[in-house]
Amino acid sequence: MLGFLGGTGPEGRGLALRFAKSGEQVFIGSRTADRGSLTAKSLRKKIPGNIYGGTNEEAAENSEVIFVATPYEGQKSTVKPIERHLHGKIVITVVAPLSFNNGKISSVPVKEGSAAVQIQHIIPQSRVVGAFHNVSASDLLVPNIAINCDVIVCADDADAKKYVIKLAEKIEGVRGVDGGELENSKYVEDITALLLNINKIYKAHTSIKITGL
Repeated sequence: MLGFLGGTGPEGRGLALRFAKSGEQVFIGSRTADRGSLTAKSLRKKIPGNIYGGTNEEAAENSEVIFVATPYEGQKSTVKPIERHLHGKIVITVVAPLSFNNGKISSVPVKEGSAAVQIQHIIPQSRVVGAFHNVSASDLLVPNIAINCDVIVCADDADAKKYVIKLAEKIEGVRGVDGGELENSKYVEDITALLLNINKIYKAHTSIKITGL
């Protein structure tokens, strides 16, 4: 099962929907069980399948692979209390540290270098992977369209990285790309701010493609 911490936001809901469509079981976690359950119910109306909901702790405890889909400012307070449920598991972070100020979208400097590396410091016994930062949540939430983009996957654990690359490609139109070590997630996270600003200019849902591979 794939568990989503903070899975009630657009990115978490979109990814959960797409993976449920591919046949995966998913669990939507939230701070409250009611909110997680209601979100799961709304997704089942779009894609009938194995979509469950409850608390973040339940998502972490009952799932083999975990997504962190919280806002950046909430990732420490979400992950740290449930660390014991994450030992040895693949933890995929989609978190991009962003600032929204007077219509301007900027990346936020992180002391550890990136949100992904910060999470690895918080849960050192987990296999942290940075991925899915640049996939349009709006497009993910429309289940019948292909997502024409690359997902750059960064991790220090080679087997975890291979797993997430294959997982990404369960979404129609997506190609997984090996982005190297976990510290490289910084560059992928920062691109998110650029894409969001481009979206504002063009009123679009942009993603990225790597050419020449």
